[in-house]
Amino acid sequence: MTPARSPSTQPTLWRTCRVVANRKRLQTLALLIREPNQTVSAVAERMNLSMPAASQYLRALEARGLLTCRRVGRSVEYRASANTSEGAAGEIINALRLVFRRRAQPIEAIFKLATGFTHPRRIEVFRALTNGADSFAKLQAATHIPARALSRHLAKLGARGFAKNEMAQYVATTQSHPFARVLAGLAGR
Repeated sequence: MTPARSPSTQPTLWRTCRVVANRKRLQTLALLIREPNQTVSAVAERMNLSMPAASQYLRALEARGLLTCRRVGRSVEYRASANTSEGAAGEIINALRLVFRRRAQPIEAIFKLATGFTHPRRIEVFRALTNGADSFAKLQAATHIPARALSRHLAKLGARGFAKNEMAQYVATTQSHPFARVLAGLAGR
């Protein structure tokens, strides 16, 4: 039996993953990690976005705790959250900083990994895997997810490298990518 969900972690993770699973928002976040304290108009110009689109992307990233903003005169400047940020957002932004610094072409990898946890049921399935549910029947009993939906969620987790099926036994996989490690750790809590 799986333990009760942490109401604060689980919704935050899947909603944060939905925000991160957008290539333009990831490019915007990468820009602000490399060059902090950018205004909406500067981001719009650098990213070749309309002002409303840039503003929407920035607000979405800020709402998930990945960016902070401050008013400077009549402008608002955005930057990636500080390395000392707490909670899921802090862990995620620290992993993203590392990936953007060390990896070539990180956007596609981050996008793919984030889509693994853009649905709360996938987090529930992953958590059941980490708690010992290793067969389809045990996963279904632990999650109460209908068979067809459970199959789809397992397939998505498998395609994203978070789970695999070995001789009719499902297992959560060990992650080497820094962002994947953070996501798996948060999803498994």
